[in-house]
Amino acid sequence: MHELALAESIFHIVEKEMTKYPGSKALKVAIKLGALHEIVPDALQFGFDTMTANTSLAGVQLDIERIPIKGRCRNCGHEIVIEDFVFICPDCFSSDIEMTQGDALEITHLEIE
Repeated sequence: MHELALAESIFHIVEKEMTKYPGSKALKVAIKLGALHEIVPDALQFGFDTMTANTSLAGVQLDIERIPIKGRCRNCGHEIVIEDFVFICPDCFSSDIEMTQGDALEITHLEIE
């Protein structure tokens, strides 16, 4: 279950960032999560809530933006949304697909007061 490891990483990053703002409280952490990572958002949320319980980050909202996998056919240039990890161009049936989106895994925003 790599969701728990990811939740722990987010926790430590936010915890470290908050040391720059003594006396402040974190309210929300926004992340972009590419579908390529196959992270289950509910499991990540559960892991984050468990990790932050009884800490200074308890109650921090985790806002997860799912980023779909997109690609471009190197053969014909067709841009596609990749579903079910099928990397085949629907126009020319080439499997020479360049992934253009969907591998994001980043904290994009930290809201504090």
